[in-house]
Order: sequence, then structure tokens, then C-alpha cells
Amino acid sequence: MAAERFEISFPKESSPAALDGHVMLVIATREKPEPRFQLSFTAETQQAFGVDVDSLAPGATAVVDSTTLGYPIENLEDVPAGDYYVQAVLNIYETFHLANAHTVKLPPDKGEGQHWQLKPGNLYSKTQKVHLSPASSGVIRLSLTEKMPDVAPAEPDTKWVKHVKVRSELLSRFWGRPVDLGAVLLLPDGWDDHPKARYPLIVLQDHFHRDLPGILNMRDEPGSGAGYKFYQDWIAGRMPRVIILTIQHATPYFDDSYAVNSANAGPYGDAITQELIPYVERQFRGIGQGWARAVYGGSTGGWESLASQVFYPDFYNGAYVFCPDVVDFRAYMTINLYEDKNAFWVEGPFTREPRPAMRQADGLLISTMEQMNRFELVQGTKGRSAEQLDAWQAYFSTVGEDGYPQPVFNKRTGEIDHKVAESWKERYDLTHIMERDWKSLGPKLEGKLHVCVGDADSFYLDRAVHLLQDFMETTTAPYYHGTFDFGQRKPHCYAGNFDPKVGLNQHYIPEMVKHMEETAPKGADVSSWKY
Repeated sequence: MAAERFEISFPKESSPAALDGHVMLVIATREKPEPRFQLSFTAETQQAFGVDVDSLAPGATAVVDSTTLGYPIENLEDVPAGDYYVQAVLNIYETFHLANAHTVKLPPDKGEGQHWQLKPGNLYSKTQKVHLSPASSGVIRLSLTEKMPDVAPAEPDTKWVKHVKVRSELLSRFWGRPVDLGAVLLLPDGWDDHPKARYPLIVLQDHFHRDLPGILNMRDEPGSGAGYKFYQDWIAGRMPRVIILTIQHATPYFDDSYAVNSANAGPYGDAITQELIPYVERQFRGIGQGWARAVYGGSTGGWESLASQVFYPDFYNGAYVFCPDVVDFRAYMTINLYEDKNAFWVEGPFTREPRPAMRQADGLLISTMEQMNRFELVQGTKGRSAEQLDAWQAYFSTVGEDGYPQPVFNKRTGEIDHKVAESWKERYDLTHIMERDWKSLGPKLEGKLHVCVGDADSFYLDRAVHLLQDFMETTTAPYYHGTFDFGQRKPHCYAGNFDPKVGLNQHYIPEMVKHMEETAPKGADVSSWKY
């Protein structure tokens, strides 16, 4: 098609002030759902283009033309002729003056879990039908007349579920503005009636949720399946009486912080263990000792569970790790960050083949590494897409000269920066860290590590877990005495071989508590919460 041009602006009614941010233009073949909700890194995605704006004034235009990077088609000129539905969104950035002396512009989380399509205050246009063809070369104008509303309030507290917010002094100092950590708690039956009881704490790591995550899925309506069974088991005392804590720790880079201390995002690991959890245990009568805490979760939460146990080995007494994100950077999905030259291509003397990034459980390729990275780059430069690979880079990288995360590889060419990769290795490669420090870590981790992953993980995460197991099986003084479970032909989110009629939580929580009781120090409170 001809080099048609889109001009995107907002009126003073939308914002009287100039705005920083990133404009997304989505071109879709379907009107519904709105085009902004039709992007993915699979073959079903619609077309998008993205461009940064700095101090864009009301009435001024952001331009998308043949020079603008697109996904999955790179150039606007190559979009086939036809009728389309188009929509534009301005993901608004705020300026942060960080404690590291850098000033950066980032999309703040506003309670929506870092989704630019839903972020309160973001501007967007109404969907418009257009015809693109080689015969036309005019200007298509889109006006950002709409503003995204605030998120709906969280569900009200109940007898069982409590919402908590804690001001973090550690994070507030880093970000140069007030930062809160949130939590949603599930209290045991009888909590109100037994004021002298003290309870073990189990931390569920997951993505951002305004209320209890789906893995808990507690429903008090008869006929609501596993959620109702969990509710019945929980309130009837058929499960150990513990407090379950889920954390809300979205950052400007992702919908959660990976629960680690990060050069780019601040000391979230310390804030969680030194500020949030102690506050919760004081307020809700937790035992407040390391032997009486466990952590579990899947995917991002799986990595966080293992990392929390490794980085705070005395603080937790068991990590139950499901389908974890990359625990060994020799298998960063399908990349060896230390030895491969390119993240996108497997290169030989005469060939260059694309690296896969996502597959079906039967092995069928869904997406490549180059596709996944361009999907992110179109949504945000400098690691600001709030997508998965940019999140890892934000939390694992050092700070670049421009104040943004140092790229571990070039998102246009795939060239790997091995110096950055080596810095990742020493701070966040969990297999390497345990191997390096086993003499001191081993005695603190013995019997605490339990890992599950599908052998056909959708994002090839099983490759890293195999490397982790290879190391664990070599351990001595002590031997790790943990477990690994590889689900045959199971995709991402495999959480072990438990009976679905029993339920995930009903299977694992008693196991966690049994280990606590068996390893509790002499004189520990192992009875006040049993009534």
C-alpha cells in the first residue's frame, strides 16, 4: 500500500497540559473487542505501531508513518490493502527522580496491574473504520477524546479476606515518592474466636490481583466447583489453620516486582521481608518466625518462590515452585545468555534459523524470540513495555547510562551483551548462585525446595529446571533432599501431580505445615493454632 500517514492528537478537554508517554496505534480486522485489546505475540495478533512522545501538547500530533516500527508487520507500507478498524492509545508516563540520581519517564501502576489498555487516565480514541489502499496516500487523523476510568474498588473485606496496605520507607526513598505495598490475606476459620492463637504464614506469589488470585479461587456459592470445595474445606477446619498472604507489588516496569532487590526497581525483596510481612504478622497474629513460613506460586510466582527461599534462606521454611520462570540463564527460554551470540537466531556457517519462544504442548511452534521482542518493543522503548522479557531485564540488569535498564540484548538485532549477562549471573541466576554458595546455603535449604514443571512447558522453561535438577543431584554436605516433578507433555502452569478432586491448596498446604512441624525448634508454638 502507499505510505499513508496517521496523525494522532488529543484536545485540551482531554488534558490541558503537555504529556509524555507512548502512543499505540492498533489496526484490526475486527471491530470487537476494541482494537486495543487484540494484540498478542501469537499468529492471531492484530497490527500495531508505537511511537514515543515527549511533552506532546494539546492539538500537537504524534505521527505514525513508514518510518515507525510495527508488529507483526514492520512497515506501514506493507500492511495489505483493505478495510480496517483503527484505534490509538496514549500510555502516559510520569517523571521519577530516583535515589540513584537518575531521572526517568515511566508508566506508573495505577491499580490496574500495568496494562496500558486499561490504565486509569490514559487517553484513547474511539474506534474508527478506515480503508487503506495503494490508491490513497492521505492523512488519517485520530483524536484521543476518551479517558480510561479508575479501576473498580476491591471487594470489601469479609470474615475471611482482608486487604492491607503498608507504606514502604525503603521503596519510597528509592523512587523519590510515596510507595505502598499491598496484600490480600486469607484468614483461617476461628481466627476471630481464638485471640491467643498464633498462626503459620504461607506466602502465595503471583501476578497482580486486586483480590485473591485465581489459584485460591474461594467461592461461597454452592455449585461453583473447586472454589466452593476450597471454601468448604477452609471454613470447616479440614485444612491446617494458617494465614495465606498474597502480595500486591506492581512497579512501573511490570505487574509485580519479582520480590527481589533490583538496581532499577528498588529493594522490593527487603521491603517485603522487613516491612510488609512483619506488619502482617503483628496485626494478624502470625508466629513471626522463619520455621513457620513457607512460600509457593507458579510461573512468575514460581521464580519468586524459589528466589525468596534462596535469597532469604532463614526467613522461609519451604518453597513450592510451579513452572518457574528461568532459573538458569544457560536456558533463558531457548537462549544460552553466556555462550550464544544472538538471542533471535541460531546461526551456522550458511544458515540462520529463528529461535522459538512459545510452543503448544505437542511441540507446534507458536512464536519466535524475534517476534516476542518486537511485540514488546512496539509497546515501549527502553524496556518500558511492561511485558515479560522487559520485566526480566528491568529487575536483573544494572542501570544504563540513560537511567533505564541496561539491555541484555539488542531488541532489534538480537545481539547479546555478554557483560550484562555476566552481571545477571552473579545476582539472579539461581542455579549458579546455589552452586557457588552451596557451602553456606546448603544447610539452610536442605529439604526446602520442591519444583514442578511441564516437560512441554509453553515457554521452554523446563530446560532451565532440568539444569537446576542436574546440579541439585550433585549436592553433598548436605544433599538437598528436595523434589522435582516433570509433567509429561504438560504445558505451562503445570503444578504437580495432585488429585484435582482434592485441590492444589488442599494438597500442598498440609505438606508445607507438616514440614514446619517436623523442623520446628524446641519450644516452638505448634499447638495454639490447632483447635
